[in-house]
Amino acid sequence: MTAPTRALVLVDVQQEYFSGPLEIQYPAPSASIAKIISAIDAATAHGVPIVVVQHTAGEEAPVFNPTLPGFALHPAIEERRTETWTSITKQYSSVFADTDLVEWLQENSIDTITLIGYMTNNCIIASAAAAEAHHIAAEVLSDATGAISIGNDAGYVDAPTVHRTLLAILNSNFAAVAPTERWIDALSAGQALPKDNLPTSALAGAALFSM
Repeated sequence: MTAPTRALVLVDVQQEYFSGPLEIQYPAPSASIAKIISAIDAATAHGVPIVVVQHTAGEEAPVFNPTLPGFALHPAIEERRTETWTSITKQYSSVFADTDLVEWLQENSIDTITLIGYMTNNCIIASAAAAEAHHIAAEVLSDATGAISIGNDAGYVDAPTVHRTLLAILNSNFAAVAPTERWIDALSAGQALPKDNLPTSALAGAALFSM
């Protein structure tokens, strides 16, 4: 595989996800924030540019309101933030929607984004899926993101199932998925992370679950 030119994209590592109704449930936020920090430190050591994204829902919203404390980055992220980081504010799930991220990636000859942050079930999957249309490869660090339990008219799913299912879906087509330590190894070696493809994933699934 060709050596990737990466950017580490921190997606919405904001205080909203550490308390209240949107608090990350799996993996525990204390565990995922530690992996996020490890990824930041590795990216910094290897000269990988960092993009920090914050979500806004506007000044009238109860959450992701830029005038309220929940909008702020987690303190462990804020204390590592430097002037070299590129800052983006978004209002949709995808980091690409109505932002200048694609232009920035092209200007810096970056062909691969490594997504960490929150949530697996919203902005991570939306951003990974959207990358394909922009001809950008995506990586997702499985232990540096997290999910919540979901309940609505279509059904109820617990957070571990949400997280694991979406990571399997992502790795079947949209993104290379791996834990942070494996990504750091690939980064050190100048290698891309391997990802599966839909036919292979389909065959493996059929072999496991066919009646």
